[in-house]
Amino acid sequence: MSCRGQVRKHRFNQRYARVRGLHVCLLGLLAAAGIALSVGSTLAGVNNQPAFVAPEDKPIPKGTRVNVVADTLTYDDKTSIATATGTVQLTYGPYVLTATKVVYDMKKKTFSANGSVVLKEPNGNVMEADSATMKDTFAEGFAEYVRALLTNNVTITAQYARRYENGITIYEHASYTACKTCVTADGTPVWQIAAREAKHDNKNHTIYYKDAQLKFGSVPVFYTPYFEYPDPTVTRRTGFLLPSVNWGNFGFGLTTPYFWAIDRSTDMTFSPMWTTRNGPLGDIEIRKALPAGTMSLQGWGIYEFSKLDTNPHDSAWRGAARTQADFRINDKWTWGWDGTLTSDKQFMSDYSIDPRNMLASFVQATGLDDRNYTKAQVIGWRSLVQGEQQGDMPVATPFITGDYVLPEDVLGGEFSYGFNYYTLERQNAIDTYYYGNNNNPKDPSNDKNQLDLNLGTNQTHMMAYADWRRQLISQSGLLVTPFAAVRGDGFYSENVPTASADSEADFSVLPTAGIDTRMPFVTSIGSFESVLTPVVQMIASTSEPDQRDNGNEDAITLNFDTSNLFLSDRFTGYDRWEGGVRANAGVEYTLLAPSGGFVRASVGESFHIAGENSYLVGSGLDGTASDMVGAIALQFNPAVTLGYQARWEEDFSRINVQEASLGLNLGKFAGSVSYADISAAANYGRPDDEEQIWGSGRYMLSDVWSVFGSARYNLQSDKWMGESLGVTYDCDCMKVDVTYSMSHTDQFGVSDNGTEYRLDVSVELRTIGTLAGGFVL
Repeated sequence: MSCRGQVRKHRFNQRYARVRGLHVCLLGLLAAAGIALSVGSTLAGVNNQPAFVAPEDKPIPKGTRVNVVADTLTYDDKTSIATATGTVQLTYGPYVLTATKVVYDMKKKTFSANGSVVLKEPNGNVMEADSATMKDTFAEGFAEYVRALLTNNVTITAQYARRYENGITIYEHASYTACKTCVTADGTPVWQIAAREAKHDNKNHTIYYKDAQLKFGSVPVFYTPYFEYPDPTVTRRTGFLLPSVNWGNFGFGLTTPYFWAIDRSTDMTFSPMWTTRNGPLGDIEIRKALPAGTMSLQGWGIYEFSKLDTNPHDSAWRGAARTQADFRINDKWTWGWDGTLTSDKQFMSDYSIDPRNMLASFVQATGLDDRNYTKAQVIGWRSLVQGEQQGDMPVATPFITGDYVLPEDVLGGEFSYGFNYYTLERQNAIDTYYYGNNNNPKDPSNDKNQLDLNLGTNQTHMMAYADWRRQLISQSGLLVTPFAAVRGDGFYSENVPTASADSEADFSVLPTAGIDTRMPFVTSIGSFESVLTPVVQMIASTSEPDQRDNGNEDAITLNFDTSNLFLSDRFTGYDRWEGGVRANAGVEYTLLAPSGGFVRASVGESFHIAGENSYLVGSGLDGTASDMVGAIALQFNPAVTLGYQARWEEDFSRINVQEASLGLNLGKFAGSVSYADISAAANYGRPDDEEQIWGSGRYMLSDVWSVFGSARYNLQSDKWMGESLGVTYDCDCMKVDVTYSMSHTDQFGVSDNGTEYRLDVSVELRTIGTLAGGFVL
C-alpha cells in the first residue's frame, strides 16, 4: 500500500516494528564518552554546567506499538519489505526517531534507516547518524558518521560504529569534546580527545582506547597507544586519577594519585608525591561511608633525603595525620570529630598540605531544632607558628553551649534562655603574649609583638541566662521594645597572673532591664522612598564584678561599630559582660531608588551613666561618653558600590578606626579597593596601629581572555605585603589560569625580610578535570 502526496499515520505490525534496536545501537556511542563522563563526575570543577543524564535503556512495555508518520509508506508482498520515505517519524514509547528513509526486510530480518537519522531520548540526549543498519533482534548493528549531543553539552562523533551480540561496540575514528562555542577560526574545537578506535564492553562496563590523542585545536599535545576507563554507568572503580605537579623547597614534585574501591562503602586514595630533592612523600586517605554518616583518615610521611632547614628534628622522618567524621544521630542531632597530629610546625606548610597555622582538634555533638541550638565539644589547639609555645595553647574538656527559644509567648513576648560551660587548662599562665615573625628564636633582633592578656593555667566557667522581650507598635508607628534579662556566672580559676590568690572561686548574678524605642519616619521624595529612624535605648544592669581574678579566654577581641551599637552586651564571648547603667542613641537612614540603588547610613554613641564601666582603654567605650560610630553604604547602580565606616573621638579630635571600600562592575572591568586605618588596642587583640590598602581587579580583553591582579600595601610600615598578576582564558569548555604572585609576609601578615615568588598554573577541561601546578621560583 502507499500514500503519496500527503502525511498519514500508519501502525506497523509488531513483528517488524522493533525500532528499539536503533536506539540500542546508537545508545552505545554514549558510552564512548566514558573517559570524560566518569572523570568529570568527580574531578570537573566548572560550576553551573549542565549535568550529564545517563542514557535510558529501560525495557519498553511488551505490546507497545510503533507509531509511524511518513510522506510515503509502502509494503511489497513479494519481497516482504516495508519502506517509509520522505519526512519519516517513528515513535516507540518515549523515543522518537526521524529519517528520510526507513526500510525493514522481513526475510533478512534487517532494519535500516538512511538520511539524517536522528534519535531523541526522553532524557534529552540526541543521537544523529547518516545511516544505520541492524539485524534481527538488533543485538548487532552498524552506523555511519555518528554524532551524539549529550545533555551536558558534550559532542561525540565517530566515523563508524559497530555493535556485536556479545555486548561489545567498536567505534572507529571517534572524537570527544565539550566545546560548543569555543572553537578556532576553522570551526575546530579548542580541545578534543580523538582515538583511532574505542571499544565499549557493556558487560564489564569498560571503555578501551587505541591511539588516543588530546588535541588543542588541531595540534596533538598528548598521545597514548592504549588506555582504558570505566563507562558512565560506573560511579567508582579502582584506577589512577589525574596527576598534579608542584615546586618548592623540596624541588620538583609530581603527584600520581591512585584510587582503590575496597568495597561499596570503603575506598582509599594513595597519592605519593615524587620529589627531586627529598624523595617520595607518602599520602594515604581512607574513607568509610556508614548508614549514619562518613569518616576518613589521612596520613602523610616522608624520609627526607636532603633535610630542609625547617626540619627541627635530628631525624629525617617527618609526617602528619588527620581524621574527620560526621554522623547523624537523628533529624536533630549530629556528632563527629576532626583531629590533626603533625611531627613539627613546618611540615604541612613545607609540602603544601594544609594552609592552617592553628590546628583545632575536637570531638563534638550538635543539636539543632528550629530556633534551639546545643553544641558540646572537647577541643584542643596547637599553634604552627614559630616562636609560639605549645604550653600556651589550651585544651577545653569540655566546652558546652546552648541557646533556646520557647515556642509560646510569655507575657505577650518572646522568652529565650541558654547556658555556657567550659573547663580549660594549659601549662603556662599568660599575662603578656608575644607573637609574630620576629618571635623566631633565631632572630637576633628579638623584636616581638606584644599583646596584653590575663590567662591562667586552669579555669572553669559556668554561665546561664534568661531573656524576655516584647515589641509594641503604636498607631503612630512608634516601636517600643521593653526587655529584661538575668544571668548567673560561676568561675574557678588557677594561676591567673592578676589574681590575688593562686586559686579563686567567684559567683555573680547580673540582672538587666531596658527599653528600645524607635520611630521610623517614612516619606516619598518623587520616586524615591526615604526612612529616617531615630533610636534611643536605656539599659540598667548591676556592675560587672572585679574580673582580675578570672581569665578572659573567649572575649579578647572587641570591635565597637554601628553593628553592635544597640546590643545590650557587646563582648564577643561569655567571660566578660557589660554592666552599669548606660544609654545608646543614634539615627538610621535608608533611601531607596526605583532603579534598585540605595543609601544606608547610621550614626550613634553610647553613654555610661552609672556603675562600673566594663571596658578597657582602646575599646572606644571606656569613658562616660563613647567614641562616635558611623557607617554609610551607597549603591548608585549595580556598577558602583561605596562603603565607609568609622569610630572617632566625641570631639572629632581623632579618628580611631576607619574603613572604606569601593566596588566597580563596569562591564569589561570589575574590581574593588579597600582601605583600613585602625588604632592599636593591646587589651583587645591589636598590639600595633594598622593601616593598609588593598585591591583587586579583572579586565576582560575579549569574551574569553582576561587579565587580573591584586595588591596589598602596609602604609604603617611602608612595605608591600603581596602582589599578584595573572591571565585567564575561560570559554564554555576550558579554563586556563596563570598567576604570578609575590608574598612579603609571614603567617600573621608581618613583614619579612624575604620575598616568596610563586607561579601557579591551572588547566581545566570541562567534564575531564583539572591539571594544576604550583612553583616557588
